[in-house]
Amino acid sequence: MKLINLNPFTNGVRHQIKLTNNLLLKKNRFAKFLLKTFSRSAGRSRTTGRITVRHKSSGCKKSSHVLNSLQFYCGFNIGQMYSSEHSSFISLNFDVSTKMFFKTISTNKVFPGTILISTIRHGEHFVGYRMQLKFLPIGSIIHLIGEKNNIVYSCSAGTFCQLIEKKNLCKIRLPSGRIVLISENLFATLGTVSNLKQKGVVLGKAGRNRLFGVRPTVRGIAMNPVDHPHGGRTNGGMIPVTPWGIPTKGKPTVKKSKKYE
Repeated sequence: MKLINLNPFTNGVRHQIKLTNNLLLKKNRFAKFLLKTFSRSAGRSRTTGRITVRHKSSGCKKSSHVLNSLQFYCGFNIGQMYSSEHSSFISLNFDVSTKMFFKTISTNKVFPGTILISTIRHGEHFVGYRMQLKFLPIGSIIHLIGEKNNIVYSCSAGTFCQLIEKKNLCKIRLPSGRIVLISENLFATLGTVSNLKQKGVVLGKAGRNRLFGVRPTVRGIAMNPVDHPHGGRTNGGMIPVTPWGIPTKGKPTVKKSKKYE
């Protein structure tokens, strides 16, 4: 997978940078049962119809991948596919013990034919193996930290955490650099989340964002005073705030004492 620049035959692709998809699965009709449809509210309340989340629209119709709901498996990777709701790739796997297909968030450097194992404890440690934190060596690069489908940390493309200490609680360094304490009974996958070059993708035009379900964002200073505290000519010397007057841009949103046990 590599980044490519498109020929500027139109203004919309002049600055567009995208990933090649030659290594992704194109047609996987035998795994259609692992897709589900869902209804979207486009940021509006289902009861009142008012906008509750800004900058959201309907976008293109899409399906959701049914990710692995089993805690334990032993199988091999068949291939990777694109996901419209995840920045990382999705792996299609086959479980040898149950003779069933399942999908997981793909791990970097896991190619078709790679063996994948998820157990409480395993003697060997290879990329893509999933086990409890207390059985992993200190310094391990891990992702998808959580239990079953309740993923707590590191599921975006190219992200990873590091296990830096093990006692009654495990000390984890997050991609942001923040260090947290979590239970040693949580599961984690060895390696880094796939699609490391996602941060280099350039959409090239606003229309691509509309297809993804993102509406335009307008600066507060460009609004009227009745629409935003920054509106009109009243922004002289005031701190950046949200449309509801709450301070933003630099104000911490997570308490330092927040821990997962």
